[in-house]
Amino acid sequence: MFPKSISVVIVFIILSSCKIKKEAVVGSNSELAANFSIEILTEEGNLVIDKYSSIEILASGFTWTEGPLYIEKGDYLLFSDIPNSKVFKIDAQGKTRVYLHPSGSDVKNYTGKEAGSNALMYYKDELILMQQGERRIARMKAPLNAPKERYEMIIDRYEGKRLNSPNDGVFDAQGNLYFTDPPYGLPDGINDITKELDFQGVYCLLASGKLIVLDKELKYPNGITLAPDQKTLYVAASDPEKAAWYSYAIVQPGIVTDKKMFYDVTALDRDKKHKGLPDGMKTNKEGYLFATGPDGVWIFNPDGVVIARIHTGLLTANCALSTDESQLFLTADDYILKVALK
Repeated sequence: MFPKSISVVIVFIILSSCKIKKEAVVGSNSELAANFSIEILTEEGNLVIDKYSSIEILASGFTWTEGPLYIEKGDYLLFSDIPNSKVFKIDAQGKTRVYLHPSGSDVKNYTGKEAGSNALMYYKDELILMQQGERRIARMKAPLNAPKERYEMIIDRYEGKRLNSPNDGVFDAQGNLYFTDPPYGLPDGINDITKELDFQGVYCLLASGKLIVLDKELKYPNGITLAPDQKTLYVAASDPEKAAWYSYAIVQPGIVTDKKMFYDVTALDRDKKHKGLPDGMKTNKEGYLFATGPDGVWIFNPDGVVIARIHTGLLTANCALSTDESQLFLTADDYILKVALK
């Protein structure tokens, strides 16, 4: 799976506990790789990641990467380059090619900067795309191994009004789709004159087709995921004035309660020394939350304790786990990174 031979190993020597140790970082750019590090904050963090795990640069040269999706059958990674309205594919040999173009907007007169697809999901043998430019969620009407720019709309309106620009989503085991709808895909963002809704929602699209709004209060809802038991919903808020991750108890599909601030990083954004806001995230089978945010990736246990951090030195937008959960893929600015997990 994605062999290390596609990258160059850079070794950093660090002093720890009066002993010389090696912290291996893999990359093709020494200046960039110098900012890579893994910080273990609790003993529990050692159960998830090794301090000396490699961080690899798989690909670079894009504009703004998002929506990573690992496909087990074929051992490859898909991801969005939003401004260029493209989905790329990286195979196990490290070869990168355009997979879809356009991926998120066919609007010829679109004037915004984020026309393309954002989150990518795989459900019932179909590729599902959050198409920001088209302000909708759609499915690709073609097999994964023979992609075509043919899309079918799944949802684009709430109570007759157009969505803002669907951003991230996650399916539960019953096929209900939880997703966020911030204004980032609109040409003028939250103040865009074509904006029809007076809020930015967190939604659940039931398998029956009914769309339910779960939360209207977050100014910039962004990343979203579920706990492995599907009893907790996590949502990231990329609001500089209230940068945080939230948790909700799921009573039943489409009904949530007990909204809590899972973790607040507003102060980090205000001191201007840290890059990024809460964004995409995933949970593994043990319930650990991998959440992109200030300076890289924050790893939480289910109680909201930060147990480890992956520092990338880049604006890190989203992440995806390999099927066996031994690898974490990151979309970070114009790079695709991979980190080994335990």
